[in-house]
Amino acid sequence: MRSKTEPHGKSGRIIAGVLTFAAVTALVMIVAIFNAPTKGGPKVMASMATYLAEVKRTAVPFLVAVGIGAVAIGIMAALNVYRVWLNRRKRKTMLAAYSFLAPYIIVTALFTVGVILFALYISFNKYDIFTEPVWIGLDNYKKAFMGFVDATQKDFLQALYNVGWYTLIVVPLQTALAIALAVLLNSRIRMRNFFRTIFYAPSVTSSVVITLIFVWLYLKGGFLNGFIARVLAPLGVEYAPINWLGDPRGLFQLFGFEIKSAQWYLRGPSIAWMAIMFQNIFTTAPTFMIMFLAGLQDINPVLYEAAAIDGASSWQQFTKITLPLLKPIILLVVVLGTIGTLQVFDQVYLATQGGPLGTSLTPVYLIFREAMGSQGPINMGYASALAFILALIIFILTLIQRRVLEKGTEQY
Repeated sequence: MRSKTEPHGKSGRIIAGVLTFAAVTALVMIVAIFNAPTKGGPKVMASMATYLAEVKRTAVPFLVAVGIGAVAIGIMAALNVYRVWLNRRKRKTMLAAYSFLAPYIIVTALFTVGVILFALYISFNKYDIFTEPVWIGLDNYKKAFMGFVDATQKDFLQALYNVGWYTLIVVPLQTALAIALAVLLNSRIRMRNFFRTIFYAPSVTSSVVITLIFVWLYLKGGFLNGFIARVLAPLGVEYAPINWLGDPRGLFQLFGFEIKSAQWYLRGPSIAWMAIMFQNIFTTAPTFMIMFLAGLQDINPVLYEAAAIDGASSWQQFTKITLPLLKPIILLVVVLGTIGTLQVFDQVYLATQGGPLGTSLTPVYLIFREAMGSQGPINMGYASALAFILALIIFILTLIQRRVLEKGTEQY
């Protein structure tokens, strides 16, 4: 009887390793060719021949850089195949697994990994799509932080400042509101399913539609100002309508603090920015409510019964049983909420376009503006550099949050 580990011959696994190396390296290089930074336009894109000629003329440094990585990946893949090839069971498992994964790997490599490599390369170039990329090194990354020394180039720093306030205010409030709604809808109240549906409805509505509705509500002659005026009228208070999406005054300015324009970072979030925050809390909290509701229904009722017998009040049961057992979900909600607030875009694009005076400018909207050239020349290189800086910030914040909030969740 033949052993499972009986060799098919050294030549067989060498051939398998060589073929794996060739296939993986070829795949990576094909992905690189189809995502190469070239000069665009109808002449270049007229045919595959014209495109490949342009790649050969302008994207050789990019292909060389990717080629080095392709060789390294190919070697690792070949060594993995070489190690398991002689074991029949492992070989069959590996071939079956990669056969099923092949379509996903190819599509992801072509449309995700390739695009990331393209963006990383052009982040070190001056590139506007229609002309050849010009290597400028770290200049794009330096430009992002030029606001520290040049107030006229503070856009990215102001965008980070804005989303910083956005995260500090929105994430805690939407998390607390989501927990409160979940606890309420987990209790024995009449028409509980009806209220669950009503509260969740804003989350399933398109963010574009919700934003347009809020834009209408926030108009100077809109419903919100009209409602406040009617409420205050019987009290004898004369209400001056607020331009909710066009008022650049900061939170601290509203309390009477005089802050110079050069010290814009001391003003706090603007009225327009806080209006968008409220909209985001309104639409996002119900989504997280569902997560907390699922977590609450997984808690054993016996724990509450035992606590009640011991004389624990409702608040003590909530703080000593509910919150600790919801800690893993709180971690998930805080991480997802932070990532979402740092990537806010559609509300800004539809409602304020980054105004007034940049008080609602966000990193993602700034990246879009630079990449599309909506307020100046197209600068894809700078936009790509901003995207990678933002990705690094999100990665670091997520690691910190996991370090802080993940302690003690293992027992649950």
